[in-house]
Amino acid sequence: MKTSLNTQILAGAVLGIVGGFFLRALPADSSATAHTLYFASLVAGIFIGLLKMILIPLIFLSIATGVANLQAHADMKRVWTYTLLYFFIASSLALVLGLAMVNIFKPGMGIHLDMFKAALTSAPPSNLSLGQFVQMLVNGLFVNPIEAMAKGEVLPTVVFAMAFGIGMAMLEERVKTLRQLLNESLDIIMRMVSWIMRLAPLGIMALLIKLVATQNTELLSTLIKFVGVVVGSTLIHGFFTLPLLLWLTTRVNPIFFLVSMRDSLITAFSTSSSSATMPVTLRCVTKNLKADKRIAGFVIPLGTTINMDGTAMYEAIAAVFVANLAGIELNVIQQVIVFWTAMLASIGAPGIPSAGMVTMIMVLQSVGLPVEAIALLIPIDRPLDTIRTVVNVEGDAVGTLIVQKLALKNDIPSIQTDL
Repeated sequence: MKTSLNTQILAGAVLGIVGGFFLRALPADSSATAHTLYFASLVAGIFIGLLKMILIPLIFLSIATGVANLQAHADMKRVWTYTLLYFFIASSLALVLGLAMVNIFKPGMGIHLDMFKAALTSAPPSNLSLGQFVQMLVNGLFVNPIEAMAKGEVLPTVVFAMAFGIGMAMLEERVKTLRQLLNESLDIIMRMVSWIMRLAPLGIMALLIKLVATQNTELLSTLIKFVGVVVGSTLIHGFFTLPLLLWLTTRVNPIFFLVSMRDSLITAFSTSSSSATMPVTLRCVTKNLKADKRIAGFVIPLGTTINMDGTAMYEAIAAVFVANLAGIELNVIQQVIVFWTAMLASIGAPGIPSAGMVTMIMVLQSVGLPVEAIALLIPIDRPLDTIRTVVNVEGDAVGTLIVQKLALKNDIPSIQTDL
């Protein structure tokens, strides 16, 4: 009997974790460790490279055809409205939960920042202000689309794809041939995704071997309370808030949903990249959950860029944590600023590993916290990034089903909806 792809991916993930811990037990300079990490890096690089190869074409084709097809059916306005509303509600719930947890457990309270002066010296300060960040974000939206696609820049590609799709929709039958061509091109890209997924078990195993074997956990004991708050908040949002939101809106069984999204969530965990995981997410949502391809092709690529619940939550928790370390008590107004700044920062963060560390500087500066403190978070960012990426990806899939239910008034076909 042939083993399913789901089972192969799960087995690859388990072997990767076990292999990584085995390498950690060996001497760091041993030839076995060096050779294993070399081959793991090679296989992981091929797998990630293949996903990145199809990322930009997939984003452009899925959004452009999704917008054009929806507009042609007079559904685009509702889909756009409900998508943005869902993104805002989901991110707000994540931020409120994160801020509540960090204020209840108060990680870092009573520890002065100067105790970590040696670690902080490795992080150079930045003068990026909120206004400068917004200006940089807006300026980056409207650029030469060909140049943006060549550089792999997701956000301007999304903007151009949406404009292109709206243009096709407004011209209706005059671009019928072009719409068909783009739809057929998207089918080809999705077939390529299915080929790449055959390598997923090996790619994920290699990624996890490298991650577990090389992760620096030197400061983990010092920051264990902070890690606990972040992980606990993220898991609550991922396994309670989002599934509850899904069930209340669509009546889809949360357990069935999580099982159906297993390939995508495991890939997100191992790659720490919602962008690299996007092809897998699209495949799980349309094939396993039977979601409308037009809705999935619009919500998921857009959500990969601007809907990052896990990232927003992490940055808000980290800002309060740094304030506690510095002996600074953030008042309600300052925490409201953290709320909005973290939401904006998560929108601007690219879907790549540890991208949140870049926009974290903006969140810290918004309330006058020392940006040098980012050095404290670097050693533990990688394992935390894996968990928050899973929630980012899960949120996009939940959004797809919710938007389909609200905008198209369609029940999700052929899947379990009873608890």
